[in-house]
Amino acid sequence: MKKVKKIFILDTNVLLHDYKCIYNFQENDIVIPITVLEELDKFKKGNDLINYHAREFTRELDKISGDTLFNGGLSLGKGMGKLSIATGKPFSEKLFNSFPENTPDHRILAIAEGIFEKSKDRPVVLITKDINLRMKAKSLGIMSQDYENDKVQNIADIHKGVDVVEDASKDAITKLYGQFEGVPAKEFGVKKDVTAHQYFIFKNANVSALAHYDPFNKAINRVEKLKTYGIEPRNAEQTFALDALLRPEVQLVALTGKAGTGKTLLALAAALHQRKLYTQIFLARPIVPLSNRDMGFLPGNIDEKIGPYMQPLFDNLSVIKQKFSPTSKDFIKIEEMLQTEKLVITPLAYIRGRSLSRVFFIVDEAQNLTPHEVKTIITRAGEGTKMIFTGDIQQIDSPYLDTKSNGLSYLADRMRGQDIFAHVNLLKGERSYLADLASNLL
Repeated sequence: MKKVKKIFILDTNVLLHDYKCIYNFQENDIVIPITVLEELDKFKKGNDLINYHAREFTRELDKISGDTLFNGGLSLGKGMGKLSIATGKPFSEKLFNSFPENTPDHRILAIAEGIFEKSKDRPVVLITKDINLRMKAKSLGIMSQDYENDKVQNIADIHKGVDVVEDASKDAITKLYGQFEGVPAKEFGVKKDVTAHQYFIFKNANVSALAHYDPFNKAINRVEKLKTYGIEPRNAEQTFALDALLRPEVQLVALTGKAGTGKTLLALAAALHQRKLYTQIFLARPIVPLSNRDMGFLPGNIDEKIGPYMQPLFDNLSVIKQKFSPTSKDFIKIEEMLQTEKLVITPLAYIRGRSLSRVFFIVDEAQNLTPHEVKTIITRAGEGTKMIFTGDIQQIDSPYLDTKSNGLSYLADRMRGQDIFAHVNLLKGERSYLADLASNLL
């Protein structure tokens, strides 16, 4: 029986999320509503990655069409479907009675409804990351789905803390304290396959050890608790996070966990501790205005507008500075690094175009980035650069991302097992008892 090809109608937010998404629908046909092109046109100017995606999709569309018309659709390649542009359609009585406002979303619905009525012999699906638009489409009898291509399937692995092995071999634990070259994993009674840079807590009665699997010598080594630039880890996960941050062979680190677990503070302390190895330390975060209001609504010049978004990063730096006397060499060194731009705290958009060779690059609030944005940032890393992505995948400000589709989850899932990557999920809040209680109960 011949397989019936589907028709997928793409919303603007899908193209801004992944400008190459049109190649991910196999043999099915793709339709871009003309309203989407109008919306993309408004996003083309700007320095944010979302503006870059708008421009890149427009270029991709131009490359596909060349000097030909979209009549009947254009092939996306061998074994793939066709791409076409759907022009505007009048509102049906049903649509107008339900959604009388002439908005871009409703014009897209009118086009989707027109295609649905015309193609009764084929499944028609509106793909959008806007939950409300999906509900509106379904209320009209049109199937609608989220863009699933880059969603993490097994989110439990990211939420999981470190591996705790109860009743581990006491002899193996004892060896950890005196055997520098490490101990094979099988001696501890670990039953499943061990992945690169996996962290363990081994226990047996009153004996325990914190440990790390080294993929290069294929052995488990003991992890020691280290004080780094005035910051001392307060729990096992923080100890593991510092270990990953200080390992020269680990070039990419993901730190996940709820607010107050110390992700950014540990990353900054590790960066300052290793400052002589790098030409610059970048501490950046994406700006996602609350309530989806543009920054233009905020008073003041550009520095005054971005100030509130950068303040949490300066707060972490202040915590470290408070560990030292204002006359100490460590305190003075931090001030010098800020003045000479060896230490730069800035919005992520301002980093674009800068050289990332021998840079310790910390990206805070990475859960607000798309998978493609994370990929774009990492692929610009030069020789000697170390990249750290931190964030809470339960606290996402972007309306079009969730725990499974954000860039931080995607990074932790796709890079697992690579010998230059480490992921630590921090579980215990250390900001204060009040903050930890609120994070757990509210």
